[in-house]
Amino acid sequence: QTSEETLHHLQNIVDFGKHVMKQFFGENYVHHGEIIQLPLDFVRQLCLKIQPERPESRCDKDMDTLSGYAVCLPNLTRLQTYRLVEHRPILCIEIKPKCGFIPFSSHVSQEIKHKVCRYCMHQHLKVANGKWKRPSKYCPLDLFSGNKQRMHFALKSLLQEAQNNLKIFKNGELIYGCKDDQDFVSDWNELARHLKPFFFPSNGLVSGPHCTRTIVKELIHVITMTLLSSTDACRAGDMKTVPISQGRSYCEASAFNKELIRNGKHKVESSGLPRGCLLYKTLQAQMLDMLDIEGLYPLYSRVEQYLEEFPEERSTLQIDGPYNEAFYEKLLDLSTEDDGTVAFALTKVQQYRIAMTAKDCSIMIALSPCLQDECSEQRPVVLTSKSRFTFSISVLDLDLKPYESIAHQYKLDGKIVNYYLKNVQAKDDPVMSSLFKENEDCTLVLHKV
Repeated sequence: QTSEETLHHLQNIVDFGKHVMKQFFGENYVHHGEIIQLPLDFVRQLCLKIQPERPESRCDKDMDTLSGYAVCLPNLTRLQTYRLVEHRPILCIEIKPKCGFIPFSSHVSQEIKHKVCRYCMHQHLKVANGKWKRPSKYCPLDLFSGNKQRMHFALKSLLQEAQNNLKIFKNGELIYGCKDDQDFVSDWNELARHLKPFFFPSNGLVSGPHCTRTIVKELIHVITMTLLSSTDACRAGDMKTVPISQGRSYCEASAFNKELIRNGKHKVESSGLPRGCLLYKTLQAQMLDMLDIEGLYPLYSRVEQYLEEFPEERSTLQIDGPYNEAFYEKLLDLSTEDDGTVAFALTKVQQYRIAMTAKDCSIMIALSPCLQDECSEQRPVVLTSKSRFTFSISVLDLDLKPYESIAHQYKLDGKIVNYYLKNVQAKDDPVMSSLFKENEDCTLVLHKV
């Protein structure tokens, strides 16, 4: 890219956060940043300095050392809504919650998609491909349920199998997360050692497994309460894309759900999320995916066909920006009746891109111990048995998902569902599994393809 193209790209990122995602999530939650220019020598030195610190999976990505443009953003591991004394310790939890609902679209061709969430199905394909050694027990529908028991189970599952969905920072430094070979018991003991001064400052608790379990329980309680809190208002906060009741509120593959059934209970309680909390706003943005990728893909093809005939219309259709107020207003058209126009198809495509962005965002919860006399109505506070914390919540990774990625998402969806049907559901189905057992001595027949 030329310097001008890089500047335009960065301006789009800033404008998208400022004019679009802030409307969905709220002023306090979204930090869109500002574009700055840096000396090229500084950028080159920075690139060399950080390279050894980067995870192996990111080393194939190059830093832009040619344009000199960058986006300046706040350090979200610190409190954002107000400043405390700098020496005050800060704890930060980063959660990538993923998609919190099951498709309700009539365009879905496989019934399993109406029963098992995308995340739980994808886990099995990722394990098969060697991405992770074992599937996580985390299910996003449990976290988004608003039911504290289900939320606690989801967060505990994330702490047991963090993958790339949970990280914990202390004073800006990573202390927990993303080790596939981890023994979570020993890691929890190490984590408890870091967290003990936050939750039990008087050091009156005995050490050992009981101490670790107690501290982890306190951490989960604090995360739950902050996620359910309402600390910001925004224009889209009251926008209901679809009643949650239209879709299933639980996932059949959830470990929590399976545990209930083992205990003879068949009804999963769903308390619902407070309308002002960040999880609610995240879910509303995600549910702009009203047609599912199967219903969306033909509309994407319609736009593609139009662009092949009229390539000069790409800028008029605002596919690559500008992401301004006019772009946001078009997203509020929630009709699903297809009138056959390119305009309808494009609106659904853009809504899908927003939904995909919301499905892949991260939530940052920064916590700092707070003395009783420091608490006021202006500062949100969460209490534990021995401590109190003031906190701020932010959202990051809000870059709009590329228009061109829709074709990839369509293929990936098919792979995820087909793998799950063939390799997981077939084994779980008692009729299918008994057939496999009865035919252990079998003949392999090869057919010409």
